[in-house]
Amino acid sequence: MSGFLLSIQSEFYKTRKTLAFLSAILLPLILCILITVGFYTHADKIMFYPARMQWFKFSGAFLGVMGSLILPILIIFQTFSINNIEHRAEMWKSLFSLPIPKWSIYSAKYVYTVFLNALCLTLFAGLIIASGHFLNVLNPELKFNQFDISAILFKLHLKLFLASMGILSIQFLLSLLWADFLKPMGIGFVLTVFGIITANLGWKYAFTIPYTHPMLALSSMMKQVLNNKNEQMEFDLLSREIYVSLAVAVITFLIGYFVVNNRSIKN
Repeated sequence: MSGFLLSIQSEFYKTRKTLAFLSAILLPLILCILITVGFYTHADKIMFYPARMQWFKFSGAFLGVMGSLILPILIIFQTFSINNIEHRAEMWKSLFSLPIPKWSIYSAKYVYTVFLNALCLTLFAGLIIASGHFLNVLNPELKFNQFDISAILFKLHLKLFLASMGILSIQFLLSLLWADFLKPMGIGFVLTVFGIITANLGWKYAFTIPYTHPMLALSSMMKQVLNNKNEQMEFDLLSREIYVSLAVAVITFLIGYFVVNNRSIKN
């Protein structure tokens, strides 16, 4: 356990000034600023909607682009950046020669990557709520303060987090195997585009492709919310794509450790 905690601490110190870490903070902040400015300048288009619908439209501006494109690409970038630190410095052999079990080093890197993803999505949820209330201060005619969306928004981002675990695990393994930029990033981009196409076409087996899971999670949530007329905006946290995403994450994580434990990692 001490080796695992030491490895986690090491990952933080290695990445705290890199784009891998900063992107988890700056991306939600920049996107919230841009969309908030856009809604402020066009507030007249939504101010006559009820509070529930105003929140739905405001948060939907973030979630649509995030679930289909930003979240997968951010994960691809972060997983590559974290493992590329060792590739670039030719430190893999030195790292695994330390008196720390390979399992601790490998799992710490994986958990730290999961943490960055969770941090980014948590900040998105928190900043969306803060931005909505800030808009209400700037324009009191808006009704964001008349409906509490915080619980449902954090639950939604939790669903997105679970839906992204399959992508994260696959990209973590690919970036562990290859040091060059093109292979893990290129495969990730191609699979993301393929996932977007299959999800948009409504292919009935799209749920088997991890890169469709964030989009499918948002789609299933929106269907439930729109069909539910009460004020709670309820939806199921666990759905078919979430189960597949978690299964892919577990299987890929174990495959990654098997690869690390049974081959010499070359740079």
